[in-house]
Amino acid sequence: MRGRAAGAGRGDRAGARGCGDYATNVALQLARAAGRAPLDVAGILRERLLDADGIDDVVVTGPGFLNVTLADSGETAVGLVAEVRRLGPAYGHGDALAGQVVLLRVPYEVRAEVVADAVVRIVATQGGRAEVEHGEPVNLRPVPAPEDPAPLGADAAQWALLHPAPHDRPRITADHLVQREANPLFRVRYAHARTRAMSRGAARLGFGAEPGPVAAREVVAALADHPRILTAAATHRAPDRLARHLVTVADAVLPLLPTVLPRGEEKPSAAHRARLALAEAAGTVLAGGLYLLGIDAPEHL
Repeated sequence: MRGRAAGAGRGDRAGARGCGDYATNVALQLARAAGRAPLDVAGILRERLLDADGIDDVVVTGPGFLNVTLADSGETAVGLVAEVRRLGPAYGHGDALAGQVVLLRVPYEVRAEVVADAVVRIVATQGGRAEVEHGEPVNLRPVPAPEDPAPLGADAAQWALLHPAPHDRPRITADHLVQREANPLFRVRYAHARTRAMSRGAARLGFGAEPGPVAAREVVAALADHPRILTAAATHRAPDRLARHLVTVADAVLPLLPTVLPRGEEKPSAAHRARLALAEAAGTVLAGGLYLLGIDAPEHL
């Protein structure tokens, strides 16, 4: 479908402030050869595209850009956001390990203890129960930390030990404390805090969240993948999978946030309410995931 929308011109994902899933300048490309104004060509292409299967809407903007919305994107966002709002922190919980007792034998080592503690919580989300013992033979032995992570503080130490894959040696360095985009922990916690700020801002403006169609495919895809990630993290005893997924959610939602609240003379609209609902759903997933990793999810950052 992307090729059909793009045609001979350039086709790209619509930006966070766009009004569709894809945008293309094909009308501008064809206008000169056709001897027509770009807006005229865009209007003709719009009518043709609206008849194509899988396309919900086409909006002409600027000098003749075509903004294409795929048919299923809005419905998917509405249903997903409604489910997250209904389940709250329990979104993604399932019964993949229902009735199972998972025995974790770990060495007396700080990283192994931290990983086992997170696994206990994650296994519980899938209906199982994990028990931790010490002694041989061990069945959970991540590569040990090269030094004591305690000087990083509780949250950064947890992240430093849980974010790397078990076979990777964790870095116990001060870059886990840096409040910049290069720090994945900062991006996750900052994204959560910003979603909460959106809710407070909307309340001050007198409107609330309401699930609706919204062009934010990356956010929807990341949230929809959350149940699968939780199941995989539980069955493989791998909290690092959850940690990396939270980074994916954060990186997807951050570009959406500047469009959530009205700007300038704008009035709150259905689009703002839908974006707010999606942002709040992302915040719910981020908070729940951080809790499972034993990390605080701040309201302000």
